[in-house]
Amino acid sequence: MAISFRPFRQQQRSQPSNRQRQPARRSERRLKEREVRFVAQPDSPPEFRHRDYQSRDARSRPTSRLTVTAPRRRLMLVWLLLMLGMLSLVVNLFRLQVLQGEELQERAKAQQTIFLNATIPRRAITDREGNVLAIDKPVYTLYVHPILFQQQPETVAVALSPLLKQPLDQLLRQFSENESGIRLADSLPEDTANQIRRLEFDGLELLQQQERLYPQQGLFANIVGYVNVDRQGQAGVEYSQEEQLSRSLPEVLISRSGDGSVIPVGLPQEFAQHDDLQLRLTLDSRMQRATRYALKQQMDKYSAKRGVVVVMDVRDGSILSLASEPSFDANKYYKTDLETLRDWVVTDVYEPGSTFKPINLVIALESGAVKPDDVFVDEGAIQIGEWPIQNNDYESVGARGPLSVTEILEYSSNVGMVHVMQKVNPGVYYGWLERMKLGEPTGIDLPFEVAGQVKNYSQFTAVRVEPATTAFGQGFSLTPIKLIQLHSMIANGGKMVTPHVVQGLADAQGNLKWQPNHPKPKQIFSAKSTEAVLNMMEKVVQEGTGQPAQIAGFRIAGKTGTAQKASEFGGYSHARITSFISILPVEAPRYAVLAVVDEPQGDDAYGSTVTAPIVKAVMEALIASERIPPSQPDEVGSDQANNLNLKKIRDPIDFHHQINELAESPDPAEPLTSDPVEVADDFQTEPEN
Repeated sequence: MAISFRPFRQQQRSQPSNRQRQPARRSERRLKEREVRFVAQPDSPPEFRHRDYQSRDARSRPTSRLTVTAPRRRLMLVWLLLMLGMLSLVVNLFRLQVLQGEELQERAKAQQTIFLNATIPRRAITDREGNVLAIDKPVYTLYVHPILFQQQPETVAVALSPLLKQPLDQLLRQFSENESGIRLADSLPEDTANQIRRLEFDGLELLQQQERLYPQQGLFANIVGYVNVDRQGQAGVEYSQEEQLSRSLPEVLISRSGDGSVIPVGLPQEFAQHDDLQLRLTLDSRMQRATRYALKQQMDKYSAKRGVVVVMDVRDGSILSLASEPSFDANKYYKTDLETLRDWVVTDVYEPGSTFKPINLVIALESGAVKPDDVFVDEGAIQIGEWPIQNNDYESVGARGPLSVTEILEYSSNVGMVHVMQKVNPGVYYGWLERMKLGEPTGIDLPFEVAGQVKNYSQFTAVRVEPATTAFGQGFSLTPIKLIQLHSMIANGGKMVTPHVVQGLADAQGNLKWQPNHPKPKQIFSAKSTEAVLNMMEKVVQEGTGQPAQIAGFRIAGKTGTAQKASEFGGYSHARITSFISILPVEAPRYAVLAVVDEPQGDDAYGSTVTAPIVKAVMEALIASERIPPSQPDEVGSDQANNLNLKKIRDPIDFHHQINELAESPDPAEPLTSDPVEVADDFQTEPEN
């Protein structure tokens, strides 16, 4: 019996396992399901047959669509979710781009850009020699934030106490009041701020700002003025020349980076550099000191209420000195009463009295009503209607009798002046007053100037007493600056000039880059009439009431004035206002000097005793400062010549050092500057108490 053996592998393939049989069975089932049969529909044409693909198993059970529609619903759900997402995105874009577009755009700009407003120092103010009168200086405000202290508060207080000059217990008490934002000190100078920075303490914050400093303190306060906390001029040149002094730039929109730092692209050139121009005045510090000292001496002697002295160049109206008392420290203007802050040389009017008589004589000569050698009878006292008029010295001297026009001015005769001006038709008289612009301001470049007060034409011409009182300087009012403007016409040949204190904007080399456009001098009177009156005024100083103003060797013209003050209740009070006006030198007039002292006390308080000595002192300082040669050198004594010559020129003043001293001084008592040039010994300025 033959036995054959099959390899084991072949046996495995010939006898498949259960795992291999299952795919085969599934395949057979699928084939059966794919079998089709053709079923003819009853209503179909014979040539058409509808092929009904059905599995044999399917014919035995109802047809179900669940296996077909379930995936579609899932697909539709997915598409619906996608559409809702897209719709919400579109709605959100519409909200952001349309509804909130402008608002979001502004917020984006605010994050990406910043407005830069640079603070540029205010221009400095100097006198004509370049001496600093006002300047900006960086100062600091110290804030402390105790919550940020890394050291003990006692350690911080011990370090700050000597720098701030504040007691230790006071600092500790302030530290305990708040956790942050404590304002500890103001107006700290830069060196003190640097010392605080070197401490490197957390919680200390220094904020820089510019502060206006006035090294001369009260010497030029009435002219220079002051600025407020917003660095805006409030008085004097600081106010009237605000446009020239302020250098604020418009806000500039610049970009910044993501961390907030500024991107310095597209900045104007002015942010990187600015000019070195300074506002130069016509004033002279040396003359201002001498003037103020002479004024203060006489005011103290006669216990006067207030006083002013003006020194003006009659050729162009530039003012060399304008001293006013009482004065104030411009660095501490807020401690001064409002009355003292007023620059009454331009803001207050008064009746000039006899100092107006030379102006009236020019009018009388110019109108042809009188001649210099005409004679008038001085009765000492007369009656104009119901108004009595008399000379100031009538009770002691009585009637003077016949007087020439020159003698009327020499003796300051009120009655004589009334007779002179009665020769002038009242209408013509008033016309000259209008031509001189008596009732108008001078146009000086100082603020708040007021106009004089003059009667109207009908009242002046209809009431006889009006021209009579105007003849000796009463019945109308003007400012001191107006009076010196009128007298400058007598000195310069009849031309009206505009008083001014501003010379222009000058660079560091002294070159003027800008000058104010002052009105051109206007011819009002003829040179013949003004020269005649100038010679009459010289006689007043040589032989009349102006003798206290004499300076040997120099020809000086002048006129005293002592007027009753008008009462606020009408009429006149017993108070006086004294004045003296001078012109020098007579042979070539260059300067006019006016001194006015209000309400001096004493029976001997007159223009000749109170103000004439002031003007003499100022003229002697002026002669020395301006090197005016004597008119008659032979008459100048050796002692006087020494007094009128300059002793020596000092080294230039280190104003920057003085400004630093002023900034560091908590309460400076005296002006820090001294005169670059010493003037006459008798009139050198002394430290003020």
